[in-house]
Amino acid sequence: MRGETGPDFIEALARGLDVLRCFQPRQPQLTLSEVAAATGLARPTVRRILLTLDELGYVATAERGYRLTPRVLELGMAYISSQGLWELARPHLERLVAQNNESSSMAQLDGSDIVYVARVAVPKIITLAVTVGTRFPAPATSLGKVLLAGLPADRLRQVLAEPSRSGITPRWQPTVEELEPALREVRARGWALTDEQLAPGIRSVAAPVRDGEGRVIAAMNVTVHAAETSVEYLTEHHLPPLLRTAAEVSADWAAWQDVPRVVLSR
Repeated sequence: MRGETGPDFIEALARGLDVLRCFQPRQPQLTLSEVAAATGLARPTVRRILLTLDELGYVATAERGYRLTPRVLELGMAYISSQGLWELARPHLERLVAQNNESSSMAQLDGSDIVYVARVAVPKIITLAVTVGTRFPAPATSLGKVLLAGLPADRLRQVLAEPSRSGITPRWQPTVEELEPALREVRARGWALTDEQLAPGIRSVAAPVRDGEGRVIAAMNVTVHAAETSVEYLTEHHLPPLLRTAAEVSADWAAWQDVPRVVLSR
């Protein structure tokens, strides 16, 4: 039995999570009856939940009943990864900002948007306010170009087909065909530039953060005000230390991945 819940409590969501939690290391496959017994839910309710989770890709039919799929990892790994990245990246970002006196951020992809997961800012007036959790359409940002350039072609088209949830209308809204040459350039030179494509006055460069296998897992940038800093100064003076910083964070992340993990049993 649950304790008292508030008026906004969503019982259906709670039941779905209860079903996911039923699967244990020693019980990787469960029948409908076993899930119903473990959760205390009625069989018709469990059946609807399992069919929904199956359609969403979180469970799959198995030899005897159902089993979890690797997609369940998405529910926790995005948070764990971003927190780990922030802890690793924090000192590097702070040193970079202290060196160039310009704001620096880290972002990851969420659909066709970027979402800021870390930021060290300096007080300057810019067109758009940015905090951790802010999202922008990826193609119009330097961070987004880096992240999109790291995707396989088929995945890239799937991502770009998703509507933005940022609520921002960027100045540059390219089609896939218009974006592809820009992404090829990013892949070739290893960094991305945006020059007032998101909003007036915002100019930035970004570099990829990679894991130990070379996959792009995040992007870091330096943002300047277009009226104060030219493209030439941005790429000649701010880009080299940004590339070094991104490489340092990538190396730290790869080393962190190699640290043995100890799992404590109850």
